[in-house]
Amino acid sequence: MSAERTAARSAKGRWIEDWDAEDEQYWERGGKRIARRNLYLSVVSEHIGFSIWSMWSVLVLFMTPGIGLGFAPDEKFLLVVTPTLVGALLRPSYSYAVTRFGGRNWTVFASAILLVPAALTVFFIQRPGTPLWVFLLISALGGVGGGNFASSMTNITGFFPRRHQGWALGLNAGGGNLGVAAVQLLGLLVISTAGDDHPAYIAAFYLPLIALVSLVCAFKMDNIATVRTDPGAQREALAQRDTWLISLLYIGTFGSFIGYGFAFGLVLQTQFGSTPLEAASYTFLGPLLGSFSRPFGGWLADRFGGARITLITFAGMGVGTGVLLLASARDSLTIFIAGFTALFVLSGIGNGSTYKLIPAAFTRQAEARIVRGGDATRAFATARRLSGAAIGISGAIGALGGVAINLAFRGAYSGGASNGTPAFLSFLGYYAVCAAVVWAVYVRRERAGSPAAQQQQQPQQQTAAAATRPENVHV
Repeated sequence: MSAERTAARSAKGRWIEDWDAEDEQYWERGGKRIARRNLYLSVVSEHIGFSIWSMWSVLVLFMTPGIGLGFAPDEKFLLVVTPTLVGALLRPSYSYAVTRFGGRNWTVFASAILLVPAALTVFFIQRPGTPLWVFLLISALGGVGGGNFASSMTNITGFFPRRHQGWALGLNAGGGNLGVAAVQLLGLLVISTAGDDHPAYIAAFYLPLIALVSLVCAFKMDNIATVRTDPGAQREALAQRDTWLISLLYIGTFGSFIGYGFAFGLVLQTQFGSTPLEAASYTFLGPLLGSFSRPFGGWLADRFGGARITLITFAGMGVGTGVLLLASARDSLTIFIAGFTALFVLSGIGNGSTYKLIPAAFTRQAEARIVRGGDATRAFATARRLSGAAIGISGAIGALGGVAINLAFRGAYSGGASNGTPAFLSFLGYYAVCAAVVWAVYVRRERAGSPAAQQQQQPQQQTAAAATRPENVHV
């Protein structure tokens, strides 16, 4: 029976009970069409989730005494920090929810719930005198959009065979990340056409889109029964040193991308006195380039090694941060924007190359077990399980880096200060630590390789390894 007929047979509730993407005949008879349909809808849903998650990075640019919302810079940074933190904390539970309720069911819910923060924003954002705590509550509700990334990635992993997961997950992640640039472009459009006193237009724009996407996902997406939670893999991955080291590195790459994306416009306003129009004119470019550079980072890691590219990335981010310090000392907006743009591109490359380290690390563990006489099929199956679990863990922890960056900016600009040098120095120190970890642990390991493992494998072990290696589990 074709995959399409299987889906039709299970239309009530849209559950597919016998999904088997690894079966090439099943895949070609209809599985591929089902998987791609779910992927494209997942990208759209995740994209809108990212937009709602990062919407406050644009709204704070409008919050001026002119519309009765004259909050101080440290209060505005708090409004940006809040959804970042909520989104990061929700990622593990959102990932689990797919295995508990089904990918289609959870995507519909995760999309529809975005109506709540969007509608509340439309109602309150232009009401003069609204207290800060109300906006903090609304921005916290907007943080649910940050959880969509984890549930979307978990869902799409189940739809695609390992040989296509790199492409599918890369498209899914990149399409979601573009939501940051999209909402900032929308903010620029609103400011340039309607002026800087109509922030409600931004949230209102998303209301019909959220409703439409939720309905389309309800009618066109599918649940697959083969996706089940594996709490043992999560616990085992948490006990691995590589999980924590790579999470530390991902804080530096993805944390920088999302943290800078949320804070850039507000930094321009605070440090250089930019108007809302001027700030919005620059903020979208960095997240846009960073989103497109993420797949390129994965490609470079495939070609030259994840450790080497990640090390170069952190070295480049250190140089970029040095450019920001120079720009701050010279009060040069042009140099400052150039430095920030470079950091966005490098963080995107680092996102792709850092994730490449995860399957490589657990593959080497599998090869070490084989050298000691372990079964190749079981060793690489364990590596694949741990790789998937570690990807989810590092994704959640990495998002907390965005919280740290915005808290650093809030501290640097508090008390009327107009220079972010203390924050930039802290970022520079963190990148130096990350570079040292990459060099000491992963570059040296990559250079050493594992020739002994490959030489001692039996022919049948090599065959099993070729079928089960988890290299494709990366984005």
